[in-house]
Amino acid sequence: MHELSLCESILRVIEQSAAEQGFRRVKTVWLEIGQLSGVEPEAMRFGFDVVMRDSLADGAGLEIIELPGRAWCMQCSREVAVRQRFAECPDCGSFQLQVTGGDEMRIKELEVD
Repeated sequence: MHELSLCESILRVIEQSAAEQGFRRVKTVWLEIGQLSGVEPEAMRFGFDVVMRDSLADGAGLEIIELPGRAWCMQCSREVAVRQRFAECPDCGSFQLQVTGGDEMRIKELEVD
């Protein structure tokens, strides 16, 4: 489950931000997770609670904003919604798609004390 290592990276970012900005506690973390990122939101929620235990984010809420998958179809010259990598274009059936969004994961916002 790579979500645990992702949560450990999130904790490192939070700790670094706390050192730079002087906050002592995190109340809520908002994550943007793309549909094509390969990250399972439920596994992320579980991993988050485990990794944040006994840290400055212990007990913090996790809000996940799911971003849709987007791709540019080279055949029909349109941006289209996709649910998985290597899918066909929903408009023309071509497999010549280049992912343009929905493959990212990032910390969008922190609510801190």
